[in-house]
Amino acid sequence: MTTTIDTIRDDFAFLDDWEERYRYIIELGSNLAPYPDAFRDDIHRVPGCVSQVWLHSSPDAAPDPVIAFSGDSDAHIVRGLVAIILALYSGRKASEIVAIDAEATLRELGLHEHLSPQRANGLRSMVKRIRLEAEQALNTAPAAH
Repeated sequence: MTTTIDTIRDDFAFLDDWEERYRYIIELGSNLAPYPDAFRDDIHRVPGCVSQVWLHSSPDAAPDPVIAFSGDSDAHIVRGLVAIILALYSGRKASEIVAIDAEATLRELGLHEHLSPQRANGLRSMVKRIRLEAEQALNTAPAAH
């Protein structure tokens, strides 16, 4: 079962300190679906991340495509951050993805104040990549009849 962003918000509110939240983030990462080796390449690598991060998108053929994302990282905490980003974006319509205020959600979770500047930049790079892929999917989707 995929964890939703609402579940993550609720769980964060329940956890008292950041040590527990870090463990929870790592646990989220350990529950990610296996990422195919075929997508561990430069095309799927997210630039701007200190750790290796890969993202793959699978849009459907609708005029406003629903995009499923998968991802992985070679670092445990970053893998958990990938899981949070996927919970926020995966399975939504491209028009919804470009409208999501990821910064607000990440601030709400308190991630920016507890992550190193490099990790926060990596998160922004993931968000930028996902938004770009959603915009591209909207621009190349078949027109509605």
